[in-house]
Formats: sequence, C-alpha cells, structure tokens
Amino acid sequence: MKNARKLVVKLLTRMDVNNSYSNLLLSDALDKSELSNQDKKFASALFYGVIERKYTLDQIIRKLSAIKSHKLNPEVRNIIRIALYQLLYMDAVPDNAAVDESVKLVKQTRNPTCSGYVNAILREFIRSGKKLPVKNCRTEQLAVDYSCPPWLVSKWFSEYKDNICYDMLRSSLGKAPISVRVNTVHATFNDTLKMLDDEGIRYDIIKVLPDCLNLHMSGSVENTNAYRSGRLHVQDISSQFCAAALEAKENDIVLDMCAAPGGKTFTIAEHMKDKGTIYAFDLHENRVKLIKDGAKRLGLKCIKARTNDGKEYSTDMPKADRVLCDVPCSGLGVIRRKPEIKYKDPADFERLPEIQYKILDNSASYVKRNGILVYSTCTLSRAENDEVVDKFLQFHPEYVSCKLGEFFGYDKNKTRVTITPGVFNSDGFFIAKFRRIR
Repeated sequence: MKNARKLVVKLLTRMDVNNSYSNLLLSDALDKSELSNQDKKFASALFYGVIERKYTLDQIIRKLSAIKSHKLNPEVRNIIRIALYQLLYMDAVPDNAAVDESVKLVKQTRNPTCSGYVNAILREFIRSGKKLPVKNCRTEQLAVDYSCPPWLVSKWFSEYKDNICYDMLRSSLGKAPISVRVNTVHATFNDTLKMLDDEGIRYDIIKVLPDCLNLHMSGSVENTNAYRSGRLHVQDISSQFCAAALEAKENDIVLDMCAAPGGKTFTIAEHMKDKGTIYAFDLHENRVKLIKDGAKRLGLKCIKARTNDGKEYSTDMPKADRVLCDVPCSGLGVIRRKPEIKYKDPADFERLPEIQYKILDNSASYVKRNGILVYSTCTLSRAENDEVVDKFLQFHPEYVSCKLGEFFGYDKNKTRVTITPGVFNSDGFFIAKFRRIR
C-alpha cells in the first residue's frame, strides 16, 4: 500500500495548491498509475476520506502540534492527515503500519528531519486514546464531529430546524448511493433488470419514483452492459424528482436552460416517451457535447442540444410548454459526493443568487401562457433557494406558485420543497414550481 499512500499525499498536496476537482484529479491519476486494483481502492478510500474529514484532522493536528496546521510544509501536513485518517477511520489498517509508513513517507520528502516530529504526534494521538478535540460551544463541537466548517454549521442552524440540521450533518459524510434512471423508451424496465441480473449486479428498486434503482457495485456503472447499451443513466433520486416536477408530456416543447451533462434532460425525454422537442442548453460547447453523446447512447431523438447563455434573452428561442432552470449553485447539497465544496470561502457564493435570479428571470420570458416553469438547485441555502423564489414572485405577477404534483407523495400540494439528504438517502435539493397565468 506504500505507493498508494504516496500517490494520495501527492494528490492532496496538488489540491491544496491548485483547488483541483477531486474526482477528476483522482481518476486521471489512477488511470496513469501502475497500482493494483486493491491498491487503487485503498487510494480512493484514503483520498476521499481525508478530504471529507480534513477539518477534523486539522483540529487534531492543532491540538497535538506546536506548529499550526496551515504553517506546516504541505507534504508533511498531508502525510499527518492520511496517518490520522487511517488511525481513526480505517480499522483494517494496524496502528503501527499507519504510523511507520507515514514516517517513511516523510523521510522521502524535502523535510526528512520532520520524521521524528511526525512520529511523536501520531504516537501521542494513539496514547491519548484517539480522542477528538473537545470544544466549548455547540457549533465548534459539531464542526469537529462532522468535519463541517463552523461557518456552514452556523448557516444551516440559522436557516433550518435543529433536527433537520443534525440530519444534514450526518448525511454529509459517507459514500453516496449509486442511483440510476432506467430508460424505458426502447426496452421495458424488467428487461433492464434482467440485464443487470445477468451481469451479477445487485440493486434495490426505489419505490418513491418509477424506473429508479440504487445499484450495489464497486466498479464503474459506465462499464456495465446496461449502461453501454443505453438502458440507463446515472442520476440521483433528487434530480429525478426535479424532472418529475416539470410534468412534461408527449409532444410538448421543453427548454432545459442549464442542462449539462444532461441527466434531467434525458429523464424528461423519457417522461415524454421521446415525443416532442427538448432544447437542452449549456454555455460551453464541450459540455453541450456531453448532452449530445448521452442522448445518442440512450437513443433519445427528441433532444436538441446547443450553446446558450441562460442570463441573456434570445430572440431565436421558441415559446415552450415547460421550462426547467436547474441553475448553477454552491452545491451544498452534494457535499457527500464532492467534499471539497465545504472548504470553499463562503464569499465565493455571494454572487450566486444574483446569477440565479437572472437566469430565472430571463427563462420566464420563454414560457407559454398556462405553461410551467421549474426552478431548482442542488444546494441547501435559503439565499439561493427560497429568497430567489420570493424575489421572482414579487417581480413577476404573471406567474403563480403551483403544486409540485403526484410524484411528491405527501408533499404533492406544496409549491416548493427542500429535499434534505436523509429523506431519501439522496443529494440535497430544492425545487419550486410556477405556472404562467397571463
């Protein structure tokens, strides 16, 4: 495993310097590595685990070390982080192995003399019973316990009920489910289940939505026969609810304003039985290509993908029966999938509500009378969700809020909903629905 540890330290250090995307960085590195499959799994678990628990790990370093975490050499800091993570969260790794291999890694850095310092910190942590630091206030203690920066803990507790916040914190840790949507346009649901059975892939049928599964597998969905033959696409349950809220019907004209990589577009097309037209947009051509490639693989012909700036009015845009605005957001609902999000500077998110409102405001111009407009985000933030919706309704009297619909069960009469991760073991999501009345 020593080469796996060395690779993880290298990648974590690159993330500290370059703010790279974790999934892209790891995927590229593993593809180029000569690690065994077992070592690749270990590296993945260690890499994502350290990112997920970074705040907690740094608080431990702060408690045990005379040198503050941010002043440590980046490589040495990440070696300590991976050692602490193994000691705390990887039961299969013996304590001595976690310490000894980490000390060896330090000796290979530009600061080999730090090996004694690192060894002392790790041995002291073990002697102390591997206890997490104890803080004097709830916010600070929850930040340590759930590795969630205090600013985000405070934000959530100021915006949501306590029981919901505890649930959000708990569900921000751990592995997210692999949820997929079965494409029933060209094959039946049961045919796809049989294909998965033949490959030995275990799954759960999700009862709250039609044609939805959670897969239980360690490899990539993209390598399955079902995926390659266009029988399914990867999509979280909450995103499928978003597409369901639109209630698109056969022969509708639909606009998906911020569509890439295309998951909601594909689900909407399947609701429409591939009859009608969906215009799927993104600002960048390379991301538009993702939509086109996905539609081709799934055999969905009603999708027309092209570039467009959702903030700017286009005279070429057709009037639509349904418009979806799944806008760019802070992503605080998908921390479990992208843990680096929670370590961003909250100032980075301040301009997002302005951008989101511009896209919603502009998109409203394209909806036919009696048509439906849906606004959604994958974040848990009142400023990006409810406040944008309230502003829209204030300045758009031609729109009224309307019921989310039958797919939402006991929430069907609501006009907006915040889906917290604990409800369906899904991503966090916000959905609001409007009808144009004049």
